[in-house]
Amino acid sequence: MTTQTPPLTARPAWRALEDHYQAIRDVHLRTLFAEDPGRGERLTAEAAGVFLDYSKNRVTDETIRLLVSLAEECGLRQRIDAMFSGEKINLTERRAVLHVALRAPKGQSILVDGEDVVPAVHDVLARMSAFCESVRGGARRGYTGRRIRNVVNVGIGGSDLGPVMAYEALKHYSDRSMTFRFVSNVDGTDFVEATRDLDPAETLFIISSKTFTTLETMTNARSAREWTLRALGDERAIAKHFIAVSTNAKEVTAFGIDTANMFGFWDWVGGRYSMDSAIGVSTLLAIGPEQFQRMLAGFHAVDEHFRTAPLARNLPVLLGLLAIWYNNFFGAQTIAVLPYDQYLKRFPAYLQQLTMESNGKHVTLDGTPVDYQTGPIYWGEPGTNGQHSFYQLIHQGTRLIPCDFIGFARSLNPLGSHHDLLVASLLAQTEALAFGKTAEEVKAEGTPDWLAPHRTFEGNRPTNTILAEQLTPETLGKLVALYEHSVFTQGAIWQIDSFDQWGVELGKELAGRIIPELTGTAEPSLAHDSSTNALIRRYRAMRG
Repeated sequence: MTTQTPPLTARPAWRALEDHYQAIRDVHLRTLFAEDPGRGERLTAEAAGVFLDYSKNRVTDETIRLLVSLAEECGLRQRIDAMFSGEKINLTERRAVLHVALRAPKGQSILVDGEDVVPAVHDVLARMSAFCESVRGGARRGYTGRRIRNVVNVGIGGSDLGPVMAYEALKHYSDRSMTFRFVSNVDGTDFVEATRDLDPAETLFIISSKTFTTLETMTNARSAREWTLRALGDERAIAKHFIAVSTNAKEVTAFGIDTANMFGFWDWVGGRYSMDSAIGVSTLLAIGPEQFQRMLAGFHAVDEHFRTAPLARNLPVLLGLLAIWYNNFFGAQTIAVLPYDQYLKRFPAYLQQLTMESNGKHVTLDGTPVDYQTGPIYWGEPGTNGQHSFYQLIHQGTRLIPCDFIGFARSLNPLGSHHDLLVASLLAQTEALAFGKTAEEVKAEGTPDWLAPHRTFEGNRPTNTILAEQLTPETLGKLVALYEHSVFTQGAIWQIDSFDQWGVELGKELAGRIIPELTGTAEPSLAHDSSTNALIRRYRAMRG
């Protein structure tokens, strides 16, 4: 795919949006709702059991029409088709982008370089399922014959954030006789605290590194190996207590892992899009093959909606277009994702990598510097905790922060009136953010004039509300796919490569140079900048 011509900001739809923004920028949501009584029912969309209310956005029907026109001018539909057909749309790495193949049902055909990849996906899935069933059922045991009761996933980035988010999100469905831990940080504290109360004879480590050379992951893996051998004393124990998610059979074998217990994935799966690949083996161990298949079905349902639905009724497209509207026209720099379900406490952290590693780019596909903002900052916490933390800034601060609220009709843990109070809080926040409270309303309540400015809420703060029936494995798949394809939509319009991550590499390269300068016995000859040189010397002196 080549970059667009003319440039994005010269396109007719972009220019029309700039004019439209000037006309609508100061219109309040109070006015939009007063002049359009049916707005709350009309500005909604629903697909695959997910309902989106986007009526509390600073948009009109004309805004949506113009945003869809922009998507059409930028070839979004063609980009979607290119991804699903296996074209190498990750241009800088010359790779296809086919996380959608990970959840394609048997019988579907997706070609990469003329080869149907779906059978290979299901082969790995079948091997994963058989292995996990043997562990969960007790047939596969540790070196001493004791049952595996603890699972520690060792990875970083997409090899950690997806699995830990999925485990927390689906804890309700997990085998509670097993303990799951996740180690990612190269800080030794992460490993020590994760394993402190575990018995090595009952512990299985999953080492997730495609190349089996990732610095942080392999440092933690070697510590796990030493920890296991200190207790069990025999190199043969490694094959019983370690499995690998990797494609480097030579290094996996050298580590002591049986390659029969090595599960691979493909270069057309980016790390941040891999939680439903072999990277999700910890999820499969926790919830079992049947529930894992339901999660995959949820992914696939939204994939098909994204692939086939008209852009104006397409949930991921609408979310992506609204993000562009606020980022590029209102100058909003962040988007808050606020799930009103405690099980989704790690969902915003997962989205941080998905969104910002994907679209934190400063050049277009052909290497031309962009002259517009890309990649807004995604962040958030579960409600109602956030209400007593940062919502103050969203309500009365000076920054415009669009918000996505995520809620469910039924709780997995019904307890008195808790869930009704939770959902009431969600709905109240979206109403308060949209409409606020005027000085006149505050004074009518008896507030003195001097206090009224402090108790006035401007409102006009945009929100999306995403509702589903209940947080099931299927629903989680739908939510993740929803944001995956929203990211794709934004990147397609900005004409950037959402699937490489060269910005991650430079720090790794420099760390490789600095490590021996910190640990060597002789005084190193330093060739960094004066600050880095001084800090290295200070660290060596402090360390003694």
